[in-house]
Amino acid sequence: MNMSSLVDLAGTGATWVLYLLIGLSAFQLALIVERAVVFGRSAAPKSQKRRIRDALGSGNLKAVGLTLSGDRSLEARVVLAGLATADRGVEATDEIMHGTLVEEKIELERGLSVLGTLGNNAPFLGLFGTVLGIIHAFADLSASAGGQASRAVMSGISEALVSTAVGLIVALPAVAAFNVFQRSIKKRSASAEALGGELLAHLKSPSITVRKAA
Repeated sequence: MNMSSLVDLAGTGATWVLYLLIGLSAFQLALIVERAVVFGRSAAPKSQKRRIRDALGSGNLKAVGLTLSGDRSLEARVVLAGLATADRGVEATDEIMHGTLVEEKIELERGLSVLGTLGNNAPFLGLFGTVLGIIHAFADLSASAGGQASRAVMSGISEALVSTAVGLIVALPAVAAFNVFQRSIKKRSASAEALGGELLAHLKSPSITVRKAA
């Protein structure tokens, strides 16, 4: 393969890199919307903690379950898993809630690694397309002359820089969404652990044990 063929390949590659970035941008947008819907539907009501604590304070575990019925939040699923196995003892309940928390976190984190990868690598992919475009532009410069050459190389370089711009456009929303979703998962996990700890503390109370046995 001679140099001319490599230069032509670089020009074609720059075009396909741009198309790839545009496709990744559309895929990324769809993924962000899908994750946003999942996170929105599984968000805990603002009054959830207060209602759970009030129910726990009453010593009636059945009331806690009724309070959480129909709630699809991570916190509710963890506490409900603990309530379902409360008769097995505190240690078993703790392990069940921990396992449920891990499973729910895995479900919420689905697809986030893709956003992280796009955020980290889309700028480099755009830069690669720019490099290929500049190679092709300078090849056009060597084949042209005078003012026509200047116009050709400037046009080629401006087109090549579009790939870098598109790469950044893909990366910035991906990084922002990734950080927002990860922060939400950490916040929800901490809240679930706190509520789970309160449930365990109430299970250790003699009054709770008596009411459960009854």
